[in-house]
Amino acid sequence: MTVPCVTLTGHNGADLSEDDLRAFLAERLDGLHLDGRSVCLVVPDATRSCPLPMLLSILHAELSGRASRITVLIALGTHAAMDEERLATWLGYPPGGCADRYPGLTVRNHEWWDPATFVTVGRIPADRIGELSGGLLHIDVEVRINRAVVEHDMTVVLGPVFPHEVVGFSGGYKYFFPGLSGPEVIDVSHWLGALITSRDIIGTTGITPVRALIHEAAALVPGEHHALCLVVQSGTGRLRSATFGDPLTAWAAAAAISADTHVRYLDAPVRRVLSLIPAKYDDMWTAAKGFYKVEPIVADGGSVVLYAPHISSISEMHPEIEEIGYHTRDYFVKQWDRFRHLHWGVLAHSTHLRGAGTYDEHTGERCRVTVALATGIPEHRVRAANLDYVDPATVEPGLWEADADTLVVREAGEVLFRLRGPADPRTTS
Repeated sequence: MTVPCVTLTGHNGADLSEDDLRAFLAERLDGLHLDGRSVCLVVPDATRSCPLPMLLSILHAELSGRASRITVLIALGTHAAMDEERLATWLGYPPGGCADRYPGLTVRNHEWWDPATFVTVGRIPADRIGELSGGLLHIDVEVRINRAVVEHDMTVVLGPVFPHEVVGFSGGYKYFFPGLSGPEVIDVSHWLGALITSRDIIGTTGITPVRALIHEAAALVPGEHHALCLVVQSGTGRLRSATFGDPLTAWAAAAAISADTHVRYLDAPVRRVLSLIPAKYDDMWTAAKGFYKVEPIVADGGSVVLYAPHISSISEMHPEIEEIGYHTRDYFVKQWDRFRHLHWGVLAHSTHLRGAGTYDEHTGERCRVTVALATGIPEHRVRAANLDYVDPATVEPGLWEADADTLVVREAGEVLFRLRGPADPRTTS
């Protein structure tokens, strides 16, 4: 069933209130066939700014007494599972009190580590991958997704849209792939993004090659799909807009608003950036967004320092990243036989944090900018991962802000920084 795609924005640019959203969703859901049907609500984990308790409260009230079964599925991708304490805070109920706050609702992590939680919905042949990737990849891909989506009558994707280093803009069916995906689509989509490079794809509107791949995979997933795509003020959870409709159209509408909301322009590049990483990123796997979002405005030979004293690990979920370290794309491409056996999503993460650069066997690796960690990760582990180290105790953000050659970014990770210039070429139909 398809419903008209409708966007709600605040009057004269004001934020949306809870009453605004309640009335909007009541009208949207009234047009759906909900009675006696099971509903899966796909939501992000806590690495995204999102007023999820308010949204879930409204949706639960609308679905209760109508839907036969309601499941909230946390789209982890390959992030760490959320424990009960974190789930309670994120979803808005006292620890252990989900049944009292949301009667009849089941909450589940996407257990990406357990093959039994997946179902295969089809394959994308190598020739089609070649078409979608513009000839960059030719590989047959199995499409697996969390079986909960297939086992419910209706799925509603619920979450924010931000500029994204792999796909252009997040949101929509990205909550399926990689949010609920098996490793096959994750590896191919992320490596495709790495081949294009984060710097060239981040903040690109329209259908990028990676977005096209995600949509191709999503077309194989049976069931009725809808999306509530949000534009949220970074770091606060305040709603700027809400769009409800089919996941393709709702995402496109929200991405256009995000492009106006979450991109900051500078007139000239800066020599140094200090990214202050918020607490919602608890390892470098997620905190690396503090680099992705500022790489485009750093001058050649400049530096980015990620300041996060609260972070003590690079990635508990993906320890292999410490074995290979952080490198430019060409480091892997030109030594492909050494690395092709590893998860391509891990290789992609490595290139995204290291940024642009070159490699050849004679001159070695040359990186466009320097990346340093000022975190709780020991210096020897940082340097072993091919990054620079700054003692976090020596960093005083206020003093750095006084330096004319330094940009200090607070709540780093969601807002994209770009250089102002002629018509931006990073749009695609």
